[in-house]
Amino acid sequence: MEGFRRRRIDLHNSILAIQCHLTLLFYVSLSQRKSLAIKERVVVQYQEIQAVLDEDLRITLSHLDMEERAAVTALDVLMERNTSLIQDIEQDLARVTVALGQKSQKMDAARFLPKPEDIQLKDRVMNVLNNSDPNTVTLDEAKSDLILELTSDMLSLLCSKTPLMKKFVDLYASEVTLDPDTAHPKLAISPMGDRVTYTDMWSELPDLPERFDSTLNVLSLQAFRLDRHYWEIDVTGKTYWELGVTYPSIPRKGTSEACWLGRGEESWCVEFFNGDYTAWHAGVPHQLPASERFCRIGILCSFPAGTVTFLDADTMIPLFCFCAGTFSDCLHLALCPGHDQNGINANPMVIMNNSPSHSASLS
Repeated sequence: MEGFRRRRIDLHNSILAIQCHLTLLFYVSLSQRKSLAIKERVVVQYQEIQAVLDEDLRITLSHLDMEERAAVTALDVLMERNTSLIQDIEQDLARVTVALGQKSQKMDAARFLPKPEDIQLKDRVMNVLNNSDPNTVTLDEAKSDLILELTSDMLSLLCSKTPLMKKFVDLYASEVTLDPDTAHPKLAISPMGDRVTYTDMWSELPDLPERFDSTLNVLSLQAFRLDRHYWEIDVTGKTYWELGVTYPSIPRKGTSEACWLGRGEESWCVEFFNGDYTAWHAGVPHQLPASERFCRIGILCSFPAGTVTFLDADTMIPLFCFCAGTFSDCLHLALCPGHDQNGINANPMVIMNNSPSHSASLS
């Protein structure tokens, strides 16, 4: 009897587990459908923008084409006038040539006196020459220059609005400074708290509970727990670095791998080492396909979505996105400049706090 009861309980628990799994699958499917719908709407709006630009281009070119056709027509008329005049002159020249070739002992001087039709031809020649100067047929250069200026202004406006994601992340740029009380003793923090440099010298500092004593990490003074936040870190010239976000519960003491960014459940990071980029969380590496050396790395942290996105801050191209679902604690920005590697990695990591945006709320 006891065995049947246990079997029944086991079956009930299995059913609950399956139902829970099906619920998760439903939410995954729902999220995918929502994401697909959003992407489809974005594509439609970009297509509408392209259609507006295509139509404006068509109208602008039609104006220029019509003006060009009018100028060509005017030049054709002048060409016809000149051609007709040349034909008349050739006919008159032929008449004069025939007259001169006649063998007559007695020259009739009156024969070569100007005739009324000759005078008319001369007047016609002067009139055509005066009115057939091709330089009088010109395009409206001032209009053309203005059109070029307006298209240049339109291009500048579009460039000022793109990349679109740059405008988005700037809305959530947050001021942040580094906390020297968390910095490893071999790290030097600038007076403004906006840069960290490896020094290869162990500073005699208080062994505070929050200070890292083995890994070359430093955390931000501010903790973030609401809304969205964006930071940019300058890593120009560096050959090794790690950066990301972490819960305050990340281990700080000893040589445990959990103290490294991204190696435990408490933190998420991207690492650059030996020319390779790797995204880390919970000790799981994700090799990134990027091959170029980035100068600035952006971090976008969204508490509503539970995501951490790393991107190339110069192009806004995303590098990797972690989805935690829901963050269970506040988050700190975390930096690791790495060893100087005999001077080739001596550059600091610099927080770019001068982004043109309003600061998001801090906890």
